Amino acid sequence: MDGCADFTSTTVPKMLVNIQTKSKVITYEGCISQMYFYVFFVGLDNFILTVMAYDRFVAICHPLHYTVIMNPWLCGMLVLVSWILASLNSLLETLMVLRLSCIDLEIPHFFCELKQMVQLACSDTFFNNMLLYFVTVLLASCALAGILYSYSKIVSCIRGMSSAQGKYKVFSTCVSHLSVVSLFYCTGLGVYLSSAATHSSHSSAVASVMYTVVTPMLNPFIYSLRNKDIKRALKRFIGMAAVQETIVLGVQKRP
Repeated sequence: MDGCADFTSTTVPKMLVNIQTKSKVITYEGCISQMYFYVFFVGLDNFILTVMAYDRFVAICHPLHYTVIMNPWLCGMLVLVSWILASLNSLLETLMVLRLSCIDLEIPHFFCELKQMVQLACSDTFFNNMLLYFVTVLLASCALAGILYSYSKIVSCIRGMSSAQGKYKVFSTCVSHLSVVSLFYCTGLGVYLSSAATHSSHSSAVASVMYTVVTPMLNPFIYSLRNKDIKRALKRFIGMAAVQETIVLGVQKRP
């Protein structure tokens, strides 16, 4: 379960096409489709990260019963429930946008972001805003509560270990997941909190770039650091770079 849905596939390809063609045009149907899949993958990431936290809790605190508890049926059900909840949330948010009228033809953003679409509508957006903030707070708080509960149990298990090597192994297993969780929730909540505090489209777009492009790019790097071969290759690369810099500096100092 060490994988998250990559919602960059809904925004980055169109952004690259726009940069290449120097065109900022997208059809209304394409905009709605992009928004639906973006909301879907964000919600799916939210649930999968929670499932991964529970998976680590079972693996660390109940290692002998791991294969019994995390059986294929339960894993399939957890993934299925995550997909269903993410689909329902995305469908509801999209249908609420479709009921709006007079959406501006120019969106000051690099993709069809839900909050920007709601702000540009001429009709009453009170229910859209209430639904957006209610669902965001509900899903984020429930997922964070599950993650914090799982890690509180993991910390209790770590404190009961007598082996320092065992504690280090558990810590190295959890640090990658915790890093991704921190990036996901801090940047995600930052986007919606900043859009609530200010109506500046530029600041909102910059925050969204961090959330939709930079953070997913860091995820594979963070998870790959768990691999010993990757660690050795990285150390070797850093060592070679340091040696080359020393040689270059030595040559430049010659008269």
